[in-house]
Order: sequence, then C-alpha cells, then structure tokens
Amino acid sequence: MDLQVKGKVFLLAGASKGLGLAIAEQLSLNGASVAIASRSAQTIEASAIELAGRSGNPVKAYVMDASDGASIQRWVTDAHSDFGRIDGLVVNAGGPPVGQFDSFDDEDWLAAFNLTLMSAVRMVRAVLPHLRSAGGGAILTLTSSSVKEPIDFLLLSNVMRAGVTSLAKSLSKQLAAENIRVNNLIPGLIATDRMQNLDKLQAQAKHLSISDQRRANEQTIPLGRYGEPTEFGKAGAFLLSPAASYITGASLVVDGGTMKTVW
Repeated sequence: MDLQVKGKVFLLAGASKGLGLAIAEQLSLNGASVAIASRSAQTIEASAIELAGRSGNPVKAYVMDASDGASIQRWVTDAHSDFGRIDGLVVNAGGPPVGQFDSFDDEDWLAAFNLTLMSAVRMVRAVLPHLRSAGGGAILTLTSSSVKEPIDFLLLSNVMRAGVTSLAKSLSKQLAAENIRVNNLIPGLIATDRMQNLDKLQAQAKHLSISDQRRANEQTIPLGRYGEPTEFGKAGAFLLSPAASYITGASLVVDGGTMKTVW
C-alpha cells in the first residue's frame, strides 16, 4: 500500500526509541520527513542519524521536554522553520511512575498531569495553526490499553491517558470540518524498553524471574507473544497517512487480541 506521505512532514514526540521511533521509522521509510523529539540530546541525535542513514529521507532531531509548554512550542516552531510545513503530529510522552493510590501525593498527580495530559493539550495547540495553514493534516495520540481496562499498578497512567483519549475524540469532531483528522492508537504488550522495565517490576513483586513473568504475560495474549515495535509503527504510520483519509475519532488497538472490552 502506498501511504502517500512522500513530501509530507511529521512531528513525533517521545521518539528517541520505542513506540514513537517505530512510527517515525515507518513514515521515513515511506518517504516522509520526520522531526523527532525527546529529552535526551544524545539519544535523539543518535536515533536521527541512524534512521536517516537507513531511509535516505530527512530526519531531524530536537530536544524537547514534554512537561514544559515552552519547550513544546520551541520544538514546533523550530521544526516548521526547518521544514517549511507540518502535516501531522504524534502526541507521545513517557509514562508517569507506577504505583497504587497511597503511593502518590499532590505533587505526583500534578507532575503526571503535566507530563501526560497537558503535554497533549500543548502539542495540539502548538501544531494546529500549521495544520490549518496546510489545509489539513492528522494528529495521532498514543495512550494505553489502560484507558479501557485499567491496570492496577499504573494508576496515574490510567487516569491521565483516559483524558488524552477523550481529548482526541472531542478534537476529532471539532476539527473534522477543517480536514484535520484525530485518532488514538492503543498498544498492548509491545516489546519495548518500557515493557521490559514493567516486566521487571512485576517479576520483583511476585518473586519471579523476568523470563517467567514475560511468559505469564504472553499466555494472556491470544496471539501468544508480545508485539514488535515495527508492527505498532505500521499501524501508526497508516493512521497518520492519507491512506486513512476517512478515519477520524477512532481508537485502534494493537494488542494481539488481548483486550476483552467490546466497543
């Protein structure tokens, strides 16, 4: 399938590795220019160099703190100046700390609010004028299966990512007349560094080896394995592309059939 992204420019937050980078990779391999951002200058620069070398298409790295509104605005402004246009945005940020309700005080809740929910608000706000001037575009938010089936040890993420999902759905209705599509992509258990860390935490709590914890998790997945970042990346690139021109307001689940909720 031709994704029709050649000559288009996409901004991807949280894209030095993991799910954000997986989507950037698929867009870049299909001919798009990508502006990838994360907090770590060293990591994001290395990822940009490696990806540009493989795809042969423009990839530029930016340092951006998703919990800082001014940092988000600088990223968007600089990327537009560098590339001359913006056609799409991936809203993504690292997850807040794990823990149960009694683990968190007001500062923890406010930090999670800024990192996960307000980062989405600020990224969309910064990008919208450029999408409007381009005559339309696409926004993709990355959340979690916890927005439909809360995960016990991810309380902060459960709450804040549910807000991001509601934001995406609301925006999809408000922006449709301007030819701006807004969708949400929900990962299941994807084999990223963050998933490895979560496996480790679960294993420690249950006094299991990490490999045993992973096998236990895989037994809950109908397809019997963790997803690969590339599989998730292809789904994200599709939703951002003109090939998905009649899809907006959707939440696509990439989880190997794990989710039990019918919706």
